[in-house]
Order: sequence, then C-alpha cells, then structure tokens
Amino acid sequence: MIKDIHRAIDELYSEMVDIRRYLHQYPELSFHEIETATFISDFYEKLGIPYQEKFGGNGVIATLKGGKPGKTIALRADFDALPIQEENDVPYKSKIDGVMHACGHDGHTAVLLTLAKAIQPFQSELPGTIKFLHQYAEEQVPGGAKPMIEAGALNEVDAIFGTHLWATTPLGVLQTSKNAFMAGADDFEIIIQGQGGHGAQPHHTKDAIVIGSQVVSELQKIVSRRIDPLATAVITIGVFEAGDAFNIIADKARLTGTVRYLRKDVQKQVKKEMETIIKGVCIGNDATYTLNYNDGYPPLINHEKEADLVLQSANKIPEIHKAEEIIPEMAGEDFAYYMMERPGAYFFTGAQIENHEFPHHHPKFDIDERALPIAAKTLIQAYFDYQEEHK
Repeated sequence: MIKDIHRAIDELYSEMVDIRRYLHQYPELSFHEIETATFISDFYEKLGIPYQEKFGGNGVIATLKGGKPGKTIALRADFDALPIQEENDVPYKSKIDGVMHACGHDGHTAVLLTLAKAIQPFQSELPGTIKFLHQYAEEQVPGGAKPMIEAGALNEVDAIFGTHLWATTPLGVLQTSKNAFMAGADDFEIIIQGQGGHGAQPHHTKDAIVIGSQVVSELQKIVSRRIDPLATAVITIGVFEAGDAFNIIADKARLTGTVRYLRKDVQKQVKKEMETIIKGVCIGNDATYTLNYNDGYPPLINHEKEADLVLQSANKIPEIHKAEEIIPEMAGEDFAYYMMERPGAYFFTGAQIENHEFPHHHPKFDIDERALPIAAKTLIQAYFDYQEEHK
C-alpha cells in the first residue's frame, strides 16, 4: 500500500505545486493567518476529512482514522510568513507588500494537504490514525506550538513527526539528528543611559556609543572565554541604535540581539554572565542600564529511536540518495515543544535550487519544488514504519 500512496503523491505533484504557489502569493504574518487557515479548513471540508479550526488560536487539525488498529501519529506543518519584501522575479511572487514566505512554510502546508488527499482513498486499509497538525505562528515567539499543545493537539497522540524544507541542503538529501537538532533561541534588549553633550566636549559626557561598543566587545568574550569550549553558544548583537547628529554625543544607546544554545545550563550561564558584564561596564563608565532578557523557544531535542526510524525510512525513498546525521543547526524551532511532550523527530528535506544559494529569511529565498513530494513520501513512510514497529 505504501508504494501506491507514493504513486498517488507523484500523481498529485502539479496540484501540490499549485497549492504552494498560491499560498506563496498570499502570505500572512504570524498570529494573523486568517485566510490561510480558512484555505486549509476548506481543503479538508472538500475532502470530507473531519477537522477542527481555530485550534489553540489559528491552528487547524484534521484527523483521518484508519480502518485498521494502530497508533495515533501527528504530522505537523506550519503556515505563517515573514515581514520581508520579496525580491524574486517569479510568476508566484508575493502579492502582499512587505510580507513573504521566506522560510518554506507554504511548501510545508502544500506537502501536508496533498499527503492527506493522497492517503484518503486508502483509509480503510490504513493502520492507526493520522493527525494533520497545521500550526500557525512558528516564526514569532511565543509561537503557535505551545498554545496548540495546551488546547489538546497531542491528546491521544503516540508520536509526532515533522520536516522543514531546507533551502541550503541539496535536493535528495535528508538530514536529522538523534539528539539536539536545533537551538534554543532567546532575545534580549539592552538600554544604556549615559549623558549626552557637545561633540567637542567629551569630558562633560558619558558617551553611550562608546559604552555600548565596549559592551558589544565584552559580550563576545562570554562565548570565547567563559563557556566550555565543548559546549555551544552564540551571542549576536543585531541592532545598535544611538545618536541623532554628527556633532552630538549620544546619551542613550539601545542594543538588541539573540542568544542561541543547546543546553539549559549554558543558557543559564550566559544570562548570568551578560548581567555581570553589562553591569561592570556601566559602573566603570558611570552609566546606568536595563537588560530585558526573553526566553524564546527551547532547544529541539529529537528522540533517538524516532530519529533513527526517519533515517531508515528515508532509505526507502528512491529520490533520496543520502540520509545523514548532522551537527545541530543553531536556528530555533518551536517544534521543540512537541518533542518535550511526545516521542518523535524533526528532519530537513533538501530543497536547494541549483545556483540559487539564498538562505532562509532572505528576500530571494526559494525552494526546489521537487522536494515537496520527497517530504510527503518520507513523512508517510515514517508513519507506516512506526506503525510496523509498534504493532
């Protein structure tokens, strides 16, 4: 039966691409995915597959109960977009000014919808139950995964799998990890209050730019000199705002950035060291500060057995020529919350366009659409293999 489902996925390839391109043209930002959620609900309505909308927010969950006994497995796809102006010159370019599917979530949605359509004719032969979990707001903390879980998205679910179309991994390559796979992702804001004045009289000021620059430099020493070299951490300052004129010394500076980590003890140490360093620099310069540190998504830790199952399942997909374990990716993903509740695994499906090496969240981001059926086949193969292992 699995080969017949794979064949059905191939037969629906054109529709899969059409869905992806339609959603790409009409992206919606996190927590504002009203029309996209309606599109998803309408799709299941036409198929006659039972679904729940407005689940934990803008989420949609469809349930296909097989005719044979088995486990209940959730397959997840996210569907929000980003505040980016698209720069691709393609027929399916975003029609919404300043909003773009720059991370492949349109493709994730197309994969799950088409997979549901491909499977439905085999429902009577299907072991167990599939939950098609369409999640909103992955891109923006606090995200959609946690409220959907709190609303009962994982009730009666035995395991969960998900994939991310990965634009910097070659087509035909599947990647995952049997442990930490993606990083915890926090954000912070630092406000430094000095004393402004005339650019010709620096001795009468407390230069917030100089103080802020010292803070930036010192924070990098946390990773290079305070954290165990065998541990992993990233501290990035993404914004430094200060000053209004070339001849005025700024009285205030605002810095924002992100911290990435794989272990909670490292996160705790970074937070402590940041406070110590910022306080020390400001005291030394007779300035004051405010540090606002926000915990984001936790690290995504795959379950070893389920991740190994994904690798074995991938080897059964003819279009996949390499299934490999990789070191963790330091991007964040709120799929992490599902992994804290149920066994499962998350994996990358290679979707790189040849000679188009633009990363995720880039204005020229795009994917090789031939990756869509590969993702669908791998998800359903993992589903069947899990059922076989847990008879």
